[in-house]
Amino acid sequence: MYLTPDATAKRIFLIRHARPLLPHEGLFDVEAARSYISAYDTAQVEEFVLQHETLPYQHVTKVYCSTLVRSQLTARAIFGEEVELLIDHTFREFERRIFTLPLMRLPIKVWLLSARLLWFLGFNSRDIETFRQARARARQAAEKLAQDALQHNTTVLVGHGLLNSFIRRELKRMGWKASIKGGNDFLSVHMLSHI
Repeated sequence: MYLTPDATAKRIFLIRHARPLLPHEGLFDVEAARSYISAYDTAQVEEFVLQHETLPYQHVTKVYCSTLVRSQLTARAIFGEEVELLIDHTFREFERRIFTLPLMRLPIKVWLLSARLLWFLGFNSRDIETFRQARARARQAAEKLAQDALQHNTTVLVGHGLLNSFIRRELKRMGWKASIKGGNDFLSVHMLSHI
């Protein structure tokens, strides 16, 4: 990992993956919405150039990623083919489950938002992890990243929007400070620091 000039400064970068190459226009019935989620989890990502002034591109040799391909492809595109990917299920995005609503055709965003809202409320977690379990996993992820950063000074995760958000919350509870707030879009970059 990259060593900062100030040996006391510790940094964690949380980067959201690039936009998956997947059409999302039109109306979806329940089966098409379920197929969309499966396709999203295996999709390639759009080509992009990420130039962020705070990322130590040349010095990053290891990057944490999830088991989902969009995370890994994004990490390779940002840091190059030589970077070691530390692939870990802990960093996988919170699962989604499309609930059964027959005869309805809705935009995919409506399906996804409804599924996530019901999941938050505890009504849509059959056969997937519950919101409570997912928060516990985000806590484990934050602890893993913090431990690595305290040892190596700089740690990078190329992960997912919702999980990254919960990791940030947990890191702040642990005393880490948000130095860069990059929003929630694809390729957003957040940096948290600890002295």
